[in-house]
Amino acid sequence: MRYLAFLAALTLPLASAAAAKADKPAVEPKPAALIADGVPEVPVELAAATRPYMENRGAGFVGWNPIDKSMLIATRFGNTAQLHRVAIPMGARKQITFEAEPVGSGSWAPKTAEVMLVQKDIGGNEFYQIYAMKDGRLDLLTDGKSRNGLNAWSQDGELVAFTSTLRNGRDSDIYVMDPRDPKTRRMVAQVEGGGWGLLDFTPDKSWALVGKYTSVQKADLFRLDLASGAMTPIGDHSKTVALGGASFAPDGTIWMTSDEGSDFQRLGTLDPATGKFTPKGPAEKWDVDTFDIADDGSFIAYVVNEAGMAKLRLFDPKTGTVRTVDKLPAGIIGGLEIAPWGEIGITFTSARSAADAFSVDPNTLAVTRWTESETGGLDVTKNVEPELVKVKSFDGLEVSGFLYRPDAAKFPGKRPLIMSVHGGPEAQSRPGFMGRSNYMLNEMGIALFYPNVRGSTGYGKTFVSLDNGPFKREDSVKDMGAFLDALAKDKALDAARFGLTGGSYGGYMCYAAATHYGDKLRANLCVVAISNFVTFLENTQDYRRDLRRVEYGDERDPAQRKKLIEISPLTRVSDIKKPLFVVTGANDPRVPASEADQIVAAIRKNGGTAWHLVGTNEGHGFAKKENADYNFWTSLLFWKQYLLN
Repeated sequence: MRYLAFLAALTLPLASAAAAKADKPAVEPKPAALIADGVPEVPVELAAATRPYMENRGAGFVGWNPIDKSMLIATRFGNTAQLHRVAIPMGARKQITFEAEPVGSGSWAPKTAEVMLVQKDIGGNEFYQIYAMKDGRLDLLTDGKSRNGLNAWSQDGELVAFTSTLRNGRDSDIYVMDPRDPKTRRMVAQVEGGGWGLLDFTPDKSWALVGKYTSVQKADLFRLDLASGAMTPIGDHSKTVALGGASFAPDGTIWMTSDEGSDFQRLGTLDPATGKFTPKGPAEKWDVDTFDIADDGSFIAYVVNEAGMAKLRLFDPKTGTVRTVDKLPAGIIGGLEIAPWGEIGITFTSARSAADAFSVDPNTLAVTRWTESETGGLDVTKNVEPELVKVKSFDGLEVSGFLYRPDAAKFPGKRPLIMSVHGGPEAQSRPGFMGRSNYMLNEMGIALFYPNVRGSTGYGKTFVSLDNGPFKREDSVKDMGAFLDALAKDKALDAARFGLTGGSYGGYMCYAAATHYGDKLRANLCVVAISNFVTFLENTQDYRRDLRRVEYGDERDPAQRKKLIEISPLTRVSDIKKPLFVVTGANDPRVPASEADQIVAAIRKNGGTAWHLVGTNEGHGFAKKENADYNFWTSLLFWKQYLLN
């Protein structure tokens, strides 16, 4: 008996500890690569409740195999997106790449398909390397250290062009090689800056079209002699003209998009001798986003961005007639490529359709679905379609955005709202598939608003220039204020429960809103965000610094530097009174992690609340599913605590 009593005494503390552990709510394991600083643990109940919304996936059209007519797509079945092959419409998705890092782009050699090239980085650092697929493995073709980018194939598939910072780590020189023999790699143009790319080869490979991107408003074309390396300007480079892709038709005609003589990008032809651009087809009132030319030159497929909605049109260069593909619902089109046999491949997504691969018959305009991505078992037809909201800003400029409202029957009364500002700023919020965010709409009753402030693309070159430089930068911030005021008057929305989020440049806008509109917002969630324009410009990667100076201003100029510091959120950090959640990629080459570190430290020094989530294996945003899932769960905890309560 004494022995039994002794055993009972020994086990009592253990039993008490087990009971205490049993009383503690179970939590979702945090991915090993994430650092959650000041962020609460995620209850397993939350992870379980959201699970169906976390299991949606998309499939992006990547290209055609010219021999077996199969389709190359990018989709995710594990932790990262990889390349897959689909032999027939709605056929099995056969995985081709099996990497720990995402592989989302690749192409088969034209004509022969005897080699496939892909590019991949490590941990989101964007120092891409180029590989050839061999027996299920990636064979490195570049040096493994510099930043490389695939450009164009020659029409016969013998050469591929790419840019590389190999020479000095900063300038994107132009190279060509036969990918079957990496020793054939040679530099054909030594350049300065990071905005260069070889757009297309002439059929005989004697020369090539090269583009130099300076800003969303300006790009220039050159004629590159591939034998001598001589680069000759095409047209008047003193003009501020935006150019899109440029390609050779079979008859040698150069087709491209340009906003010369217009506020919008138009499809037309280029005279390489004079640089004259001649618009072709009907006068569109919106930008032509992208185009491709049929191998036989019989038609050109192009996509028009109509207030965020995409329209696919087919243009006959001989007759000038245009046909519109009407069998696609309102949504977004990407990844346009015409197969050698004429079929048009695209990626399509909408509020009620995850991204999937489709094809269009150029003769009948019939649309064929090639993939149907899983959506966690949820009925996507019940997803909310957005409404277009237009407001007048402080100076009378009309700005607009897309508002998603929760089901009023399920969620009666005034609803909380989160405004989500896009990055760029040369970008546009468009009504695509909402993915995880549908949980906030459908299960939490939170309205979501996606604004397009001045500086956004899609509304013409005048609109996109209205935020340029440090002295106009805060005009776009004032647009957010105009939206908040207008939405506060909406009888279905609760102005006392407004939050704001954004990533990259939208992250700067998130910080700026916290300083300027703290009285209108309950909390802000800012992702890979600029907190100080000067430190951002000084620390962003060399290859992109000059490109960003064109947009934001030049920190080397005393007057601009002074203004950049003045408008930086870090300068006004004492005005941030509401809770802040900061999300960072440790390997981000665009907005260095130090931008997050310094504002988190400053807010905490002032006694404020700042959650901080860091992905040590991520870059400019979270690309790995386990990290993105955990980020979403912690975001929900943040909004529940500071927006809904």
